[in-house]
Amino acid sequence: MDATTLGSVLALVGVLAGAVVAYLGKRSENALTGYSSLTDNLQEERDRLDRKAAEQALALAQQAAERAADQAELARLRALVIQLGGTP
Repeated sequence: MDATTLGSVLALVGVLAGAVVAYLGKRSENALTGYSSLTDNLQEERDRLDRKAAEQALALAQQAAERAADQAELARLRALVIQLGGTP
């Protein structure tokens, strides 16, 4: 092999190596982008579920307050029935 052929072969090897590196780099970039997108989606879903859980907790607290008020009203009415001579 003469120097020109050897130089051409080395240039071809360099170009192929560069292509392989670029291909692997692009795959890594795509994987990282996919991972970031998945992470963002999971964080959004977590935030949505946190808001939903907070809303449900608030609704349960309101229902508990209403139940306590109802129980107090029932006790008041029972006492009134007893005071008027009836049986509850």
